[in-house]
Amino acid sequence: MQSINWGDLTPEKFLKEYWQKKPLLIKQALPNFQGSIAADELAGLAMEQEIESRIIAQNPDKSWNVEHGPFEDFEKFGEKNWTLLVQAVNNWSRDTDQLISLFTFIPRWRIDDVMVSFSTPNGGVGAHLDQYDVFILQGEGKRRWQVGAPDATLTTLIPHPDLKQVSEFTPIIDEVTEAGDLLYIPPNHPHNGVSIENSLNFSIGFQAPSNQDLWSGFADKLIDEDLGEHRFSDPQRTVTNRPYRLEETDISNIKSFMLKQLSDDKFFAQYISQYLTQSHHTLELLIPMKAFTIEQVLGFVENDEIQFTPVSGIKSLVCYTPETNLFINGDKFQLTDKTIELGNILAESLPMTTEKAKSFMSCLKNTQLLTNVLNKGYWYIE
Repeated sequence: MQSINWGDLTPEKFLKEYWQKKPLLIKQALPNFQGSIAADELAGLAMEQEIESRIIAQNPDKSWNVEHGPFEDFEKFGEKNWTLLVQAVNNWSRDTDQLISLFTFIPRWRIDDVMVSFSTPNGGVGAHLDQYDVFILQGEGKRRWQVGAPDATLTTLIPHPDLKQVSEFTPIIDEVTEAGDLLYIPPNHPHNGVSIENSLNFSIGFQAPSNQDLWSGFADKLIDEDLGEHRFSDPQRTVTNRPYRLEETDISNIKSFMLKQLSDDKFFAQYISQYLTQSHHTLELLIPMKAFTIEQVLGFVENDEIQFTPVSGIKSLVCYTPETNLFINGDKFQLTDKTIELGNILAESLPMTTEKAKSFMSCLKNTQLLTNVLNKGYWYIE
């Protein structure tokens, strides 16, 4: 995958001046880019039960309609005024997953998925806001994009129960994007894209959990580990002459009691690493029919005609605090000084030759690590 043609910018300057601050259009960021998946292949994915897809169409009377996949055919939608959106296409298309490598200047855990949309002439989803950062890479075709600044006076519109839009806004970007153009939109910036001709757009969305998501997940982790049953205690309690009041000291003590487990670095690091690597969409896990043995894996590395490949869209990271662990799709694999190098390679989620794998296999712990990852279906033999 080629790198972004930043022009006068650099990744450092982008993060300093634009990231979560203001939108940016980079013309010909990827010259000659037409897309990582064809429109007919995208339509095929939208026919699959396990893949989230929807079609948003504007009717002649300007009302809106939303239909959710899977779809059997698309003829009834006509030749204009509709958009097909397919979530997490990178989980099913390796070429699409490789688009994420354009953004290695941002930690991989921050990226969520790559949504791909196919739009007919005048197709779009209406003016709306997103609560996350997104890079939109234009594939084939042309699309007019308007992007505004955050505006508290905008009105929320619900033209369909499954569609949230906003009222008209004043654009600060109003441009036609062509193949290879890259548009960055920060959170809470109103935007509207309308296709001029049949077109493909590749939206790289960034993970932005809410406080509610994080606290809910943390509570679930406490329950899963049976660590939430400890009761509040107050052995230093003194006499009160106002039993009807909730005193500030009691509020402070209860708050401290609740936050105690949050300050457990080991527990929190494990929780957040698991949370951030869990896919929000279905993965095509390739679990072997019969678990591989260590002996079989040692045999695989002797075959230079194969390679070890990560499942498309898999999320992985290495957490070094307070102990070193590899996390893949929410599963933890403990690392040691002998396995840290292989753990880092697995976390990068790039194909590995058998020659490279063989260099680690003199250590039994490395062989066990690779075997475990293969048996989980997170990596496979190709």
